[in-house]
Amino acid sequence: MTPEFSRPERLDTIGGEAREVAIAADAEERRRLAARFGLIAIERLEARFTIRRDIAGIRADGRVTAAVAQACSVTGDPLPATVDETVALRFVPPGESGEEVELDEDALDTIEIEGGAIDLGEAAAETLALALDPFPRGPRAAAALRGK
Repeated sequence: MTPEFSRPERLDTIGGEAREVAIAADAEERRRLAARFGLIAIERLEARFTIRRDIAGIRADGRVTAAVAQACSVTGDPLPATVDETVALRFVPPGESGEEVELDEDALDTIEIEGGAIDLGEAAAETLALALDPFPRGPRAAAALRGK
């Protein structure tokens, strides 16, 4: 199944020299991602990665930014939220994701390569989902919980 926001980078185009890749989700991709993640809307989803091949796989470092509308977990009221997350990923051949490689005291998230490409769009979408508050509360939440 193709993800809602797919931006594959073929392995044969990634060398040892760092290359920058900027991506942005279009309106339909944002609508489909909002449905997948249970959001009211995604107004913006962008990412910028620096990718390069190294001895352990494909390294992707960058930043994911987004503006979304979440529903308050108590009242359902729309709540604006922004995401600005740094990303450090290592894409590895299938079966090699068992251990994470550590660099500069920070462990990289490891993702298995599928189908001869790395998918930076799906990596950005997953980063967005993980960065959001799973139980957001709006200004009316406390009163609603007290039953007022």
